[in-house]
Amino acid sequence: MADGEGKIGNNGKKVNLLVVTYPAQGHINPLLQFSKRLHHKGAAVTFVVTKFLFNNQPNSDHPPPFPVETISDGHDAGGFPSAVSISDYHDRFKHDGSQTLRDLIRRKEDAGRRIDAVVYDGVMPWVLDVGKEFGLRTVAYFTQSCAVNNIYYHVYRGEIKVPVVAEEEIRIAGMPPLTTADMPSFIQVVNPYPGFSDVVINQFENVEEADWLVCNSFYELEHQVLEGMKNKLSMKTIGPNVPSFYTDKRIDDDRDYGFNLFKMNNEVCQKWLDARPKASVVFAAFGSYATLSVEQMEELAWGLAQSNSFFLWVVRETEAAKVPVKFAEATVDRGLLVPWCYQLDVLSHESIGCFVTHCGWNSTLEALTIGVPMVAMPQWTDQTTNAKFVTDIWKTGVRALLDDARIVRRTTIADCILKVMDNNGGTKIRKNATKWGELAKRAVDRDGSSDRTVDEILAQLVSV
Repeated sequence: MADGEGKIGNNGKKVNLLVVTYPAQGHINPLLQFSKRLHHKGAAVTFVVTKFLFNNQPNSDHPPPFPVETISDGHDAGGFPSAVSISDYHDRFKHDGSQTLRDLIRRKEDAGRRIDAVVYDGVMPWVLDVGKEFGLRTVAYFTQSCAVNNIYYHVYRGEIKVPVVAEEEIRIAGMPPLTTADMPSFIQVVNPYPGFSDVVINQFENVEEADWLVCNSFYELEHQVLEGMKNKLSMKTIGPNVPSFYTDKRIDDDRDYGFNLFKMNNEVCQKWLDARPKASVVFAAFGSYATLSVEQMEELAWGLAQSNSFFLWVVRETEAAKVPVKFAEATVDRGLLVPWCYQLDVLSHESIGCFVTHCGWNSTLEALTIGVPMVAMPQWTDQTTNAKFVTDIWKTGVRALLDDARIVRRTTIADCILKVMDNNGGTKIRKNATKWGELAKRAVDRDGSSDRTVDEILAQLVSV
């Protein structure tokens, strides 16, 4: 199927898609971007979020170019924070979400807009069940890396036992040898986060029934993993799903994701960065969920200071009280602290020389796409595995290691920053970062590996 707004297949059919996202910023962003890619190629997309998120998001300067509809998670007034437990939230989301999704599909049918397929976040397998009730094709979209999904799939099948044995080497076809510390935190100990760990493992309970499995990655980045898993899971890559301005620039006016749960003031960041020399700034950000201890926040703060570099540090309002007293004042000539920022704009600024990151998959993929070297400070969930690949496989960064108290000390942080920023030691890392950035852009550009996969899926839907 050719690129272009409003194009249809040779048989005159317009493909109607429902895209259903999990209600968290890190899940919304890539699925929304994938939806824009589908829309740009001619599909009629309806994006589906929970009522709570729809009613409480700040206004966006670039809203999605297609309708946004809602379903209920059973917590319409308070969202996830109002749930009594993680498990309770997901149980009610499955119950109420299934019913309200059925209602939405029926309303579309009654209006003469029959849905052809449902694209859904893989952590919500109940969406597939609802889709099949209506005879719809289904696309399971995985927001984490192919490698992490491969690990979770092996756990689901009982081929990796939880908890993984300390110091045991884990071998999976297509993957490098992994230690316990390289595995996702959910399987390092017995069910440390009841509700979340169950969700990521059980997303494979009906995966064989999905018509397509797609992942927000690109073939060149994880081709060995994909080849190793193809006899068990036929997963296709359709990423990186970041705004087109930072990749192929084929979608007009596409600079941000368009559905932000946090307020931001980009003007302050941009003005500050504009006044700094090229590749001189350390950007530190730990995503929308990661929570650091008071001790770790203190070590990170003074580690940034000891690096003797300029730094821009995103400290969410909920974390601000953990910043050492008078730290901002002591570093005012070199640092800027902000509660949130538009990360892609910051990463792509020429003054950025290094990204201190928790290695959430979206942040990792954004840094890879733009070509920014990383200092990896993983906290939980998939971040430990992502950090392994960043440092040892893709070689685009260094890992700041924990001490015996499981804290990354300030000297370690400063040393890692200096290693990446140094004109000699960091040369290979920066060269690798540039290489992956070029490959990422090529993957989503015309006839790239990810672009071809999207075309193939749409062509199959049109031909039905």
